[in-house]
Amino acid sequence: MNSKQVMTVAVLVTVLAWSTVMTVLGHLAAVAALLPSLGLLIRQIAAAFDGGGTRRAPAAGNEELSR
Repeated sequence: MNSKQVMTVAVLVTVLAWSTVMTVLGHLAAVAALLPSLGLLIRQIAAAFDGGGTRRAPAAGNEELSR
């Protein structure tokens, strides 16, 4: 694993541990507020391990502009 992947895993472990602590302490509202961020974090981690980053689809209407 390269350093980028190690840092990504460290951030994931930290965020998930914090979410677990908040849940155990009964702060469900805080956990609910973190869910969108956790989803984005997991997506970014998957992109980091993929190595290519995010892949974007071509913009709509590109064919018409190139004519």
